[in-house]
Amino acid sequence: MALNDITDTICALSTAPGTGAIAVIRLSGKDVYTICSKLFRATNADFSFDTALPYSIHHGYIAGGDQIIDEVLISIFKAPQSYTGEDVIEISCHGSEFIQQQILDALVSEGCRLAKPGEFTLRAFLNGKFDLSQAEAVADLIASSSQSSHDLALAQMRGGFSKKIKELRQKLVDFTSLIELELDFSEEEVEFASRTEFYRLLDDLETELAALIQSFSLGNVIKKGIPVAIIGKPNVGKSTLLNTLLNEEKAIVSEIPGTTRDAIEDTIVLEGFSFRFIDTAGLRASEDQIETMGIDRTWTKIEEASIILYLFDATRDSYKDVETAISEFGEVLGDPQKRLILIGNKMDLLTELPHGFKKFVEHETIFVSAKRKENIHMIAESLLKTVKEHQISDGAVVSNTRHLEALQKALEAILNVREGFQNKLPADLAAIDIRQALHHLGEITGEITTDEILGNIFGRFCIGK
Repeated sequence: MALNDITDTICALSTAPGTGAIAVIRLSGKDVYTICSKLFRATNADFSFDTALPYSIHHGYIAGGDQIIDEVLISIFKAPQSYTGEDVIEISCHGSEFIQQQILDALVSEGCRLAKPGEFTLRAFLNGKFDLSQAEAVADLIASSSQSSHDLALAQMRGGFSKKIKELRQKLVDFTSLIELELDFSEEEVEFASRTEFYRLLDDLETELAALIQSFSLGNVIKKGIPVAIIGKPNVGKSTLLNTLLNEEKAIVSEIPGTTRDAIEDTIVLEGFSFRFIDTAGLRASEDQIETMGIDRTWTKIEEASIILYLFDATRDSYKDVETAISEFGEVLGDPQKRLILIGNKMDLLTELPHGFKKFVEHETIFVSAKRKENIHMIAESLLKTVKEHQISDGAVVSNTRHLEALQKALEAILNVREGFQNKLPADLAAIDIRQALHHLGEITGEITTDEILGNIFGRFCIGK
């Protein structure tokens, strides 16, 4: 997105495209009042854009030439106290697509330009209303589909993550200023801070950067939904369990083993957390080419999942059978970032306790009847327990891949600084690595940026935001 046309007055539909009860058309720029004065006929004969108060709403009509287009309400926001930091007007009209287009055409004919995706938020960033990470959180807030993703985006939009990044940058600035000062007095061999103090600061920076990087695993699943893979042998009731959890007939249920040939996905929200359930093909050796492809995809879904529900037939499988089957997953289930929950299905058909029942209890196995919907609430409670162990407090959770990459590069630069000190490299070389770390942190908040980066970020926004 080029910035050379940022002084234009822009307009766009800010509500969702299509027909509705009302629609809102937003304008921003230095000429909004001049343009709107040519089209707006106020009910109050004394109305004037020049004297209208900020945050006021006015009734009237939008006309194109002598033709009335619609009865509207005009909302006025004056710079710098507006979303973009510029003069802003929002026109609330009836939701006819024809009316929306007629008003936009009239605005363009009077000198407005149709806004590009994200251009209103871009102007807010350029005018100092947000830093770049907060601006990106606006898009996440719009896209949020659960309470947890909403809370995360809102915390970041309000500056929780930005505050942490600015604190880290300030520590680096203090650090590099001492290094630079020593370089200025290098001939006098003056040390303005002890190397012990430098190492302590490096320890703090490494710890905080590593914690933020580690938080991405949580932030990413909250933003996109927590992936839960339902796995097990054929015909243990995986599809029935998925249908029961979703409360709809999403997957085909059959007594024939191998019915599920591909991964089936759907999402539910439990207490504000979004869970993406994946019903997978039953794991077994198969000569059926299609079923084999489904099993291969099952392994992929297991690797992607944060939580794995291993479903077994409680009437048939002993604890040793389950333990042997799980051992086949090897390193995948050994990942400490994944949680394995054992689910014993078909409890309604049990005539005696499963073999190894004590071991099942020690593993906190949940026994259910997916068909009769018995004890399903216990699965939900176990899933919620997993995510509630990691509560978002101050918003310092990374959910953006661009931020993750910048943090990783900053940490790499800090590690290079430490290595340089340990190898007694000249201070001017250490200063280069510190400036690199500052650069990468600055990319997150937008203190250091390019037109290309801004274009990539704001080009993903919807038009009108």
